[in-house]
Amino acid sequence: MKFYFPDSQDLVSPTYDFINDEYLPTRVRQRDDVYAHEVAKPSPYDGILVSKAIVDGSMKGSGKYAAPQRARLYRLGVRKFFRLPESMSSLGDCGAFNYVDEEHPPYTVDEVLDFYEECDFDAGVSIDHVIFGYMPGAGESDVDDAWVKRRHISLELAEKFYAAVQERDSAVEPVGAAQGWSPASYADSVARLQNIGYRRIALGGMVPLKTHEILACLEEISPLLLPDTQLHLLGITRVDSMERFADHGVTSFDSTSAFRQAFMDDRNNYHTADGAYTAVRVPQVDGNPALKRAILSGAVSQRDAIAAERNCLAALRDYDKDNVDLDEVMAALAVYETLVLGSTPTKKSYLAHYRRTLEARPWKSCPCALCKEHGIEIAIFRGTERNKRRGFHNLTVLEAKMRTLAT
Repeated sequence: MKFYFPDSQDLVSPTYDFINDEYLPTRVRQRDDVYAHEVAKPSPYDGILVSKAIVDGSMKGSGKYAAPQRARLYRLGVRKFFRLPESMSSLGDCGAFNYVDEEHPPYTVDEVLDFYEECDFDAGVSIDHVIFGYMPGAGESDVDDAWVKRRHISLELAEKFYAAVQERDSAVEPVGAAQGWSPASYADSVARLQNIGYRRIALGGMVPLKTHEILACLEEISPLLLPDTQLHLLGITRVDSMERFADHGVTSFDSTSAFRQAFMDDRNNYHTADGAYTAVRVPQVDGNPALKRAILSGAVSQRDAIAAERNCLAALRDYDKDNVDLDEVMAALAVYETLVLGSTPTKKSYLAHYRRTLEARPWKSCPCALCKEHGIEIAIFRGTERNKRRGFHNLTVLEAKMRTLAT
């Protein structure tokens, strides 16, 4: 089972100063900052997935790439741009979620294949149109006409994409995108893609589905698969079910879930082999909007807030060195949390979760290079450098789980 990490230009600075929370004045982001596969050891994924919508923009805006970054990607190609090791592969797609509200995908087949070829992708997914809905027993006459149209658009564009790859004698491996709203419609899409000639098929639109619904679709699809056809799950992790997915022909998947949980999840921020912990929130005084408003209104003293912030960081670092006990750290965290939360009754305390994290000290036993280098800083919820490193750590945990399943 191969794991592809979707790119959103997530890098960290190897020279970031955690004590003073600042970058070197000579830092150049694209030259000096590093990707997860460069800083997390072992490599946390088998390849990267890059969407045309992220690079070139779509109906929702200009994408994640600045003009110089975009030009550099086209000039160097995906392998050199991302500094990928030989063992890693690259997969391109269109980023269908970025134009989901449009009646028709905004790209032509030639535009998409040009993107894949000019950036030297190993493989590229045909243009698809996401169907947001699941009705397991429904046929075409039972569902919204838009769903039927989107599936047919995806199949028509897949046929044109495959023909264009053959006509150009392209080095890009074509991956057909299958959409559906039920096990039967997904199975029919896969069968048609195989008839076109695809031997690698990506199942899209399944992110909202429950695991048993994904399995129902795979169970309908698997009897139709040719011996050399491989399935890819777009945007799906579900590690606990990967063995069952593999039994039905799934050989790869992509997801940002483990990475994003580091800073988007309410509590499960730091992953381990057998669970997850809450990262300790120590927001920067000048970077927390609610605290800034309280300071500007006079409800909180800026000097007190800065002192409480610094006391938290110092106590956490001393705790990591066994120089203070846990109760002293918790007392410092309680003072700062009170200032941050203020008098808002709807905001909840995380102190009990922090105590659980600090008692366990999971970073002490983690084998990943990031935890060994940064210690407790990885477990502090504060700014992009710590939060993304924790996300990279989560990817190494996911990789280890996948490796365990493979053996």
